[in-house]
Amino acid sequence: MTTRDRKLYRPCAGVMLVNRDGLAFVGKRIDTKEGDFWQMPQGGIDKGEDVGAAALRELGEEAGLAADKVMLVARSGTELYYELPDELRGKLWGGRYIGQRQTWFLARLTGSDADINLDAHDPPEFCDWKWIEPEQLPGIIIPFKRPIYEAVLAEFAPLI
Repeated sequence: MTTRDRKLYRPCAGVMLVNRDGLAFVGKRIDTKEGDFWQMPQGGIDKGEDVGAAALRELGEEAGLAADKVMLVARSGTELYYELPDELRGKLWGGRYIGQRQTWFLARLTGSDADINLDAHDPPEFCDWKWIEPEQLPGIIIPFKRPIYEAVLAEFAPLI
């Protein structure tokens, strides 16, 4: 087993948001030019920011959800890593990172669909959203992130 240099991977928090019916929230990124790819809310952790606070901030920025409209249920046991494909290396995050190291949370929507507002952040990151069966998650994400979604689903499925 090789040890990864954590400094080469952007720290990130991700959220698997589920509703009362056990469906998972996904958004379609505005900046994805190729393919019909959707993703769960996720984003970078600011310097000194608590990872749980970052997860809730990302839900606010990407889905417009206030912290009092969700309940964090679980945190992933380990960081999950992915590397950018060659064509994206050096183009994202100022070329500083080769991928991301992500801590994921399972969250339950305690509010309603009406609380979701993709325009809450300027500029918005998603142009559309929907609820899907959790087992569909790996099939809708951009392929280089698929192993992350498979791992998140395997860890959180029993808790949904």
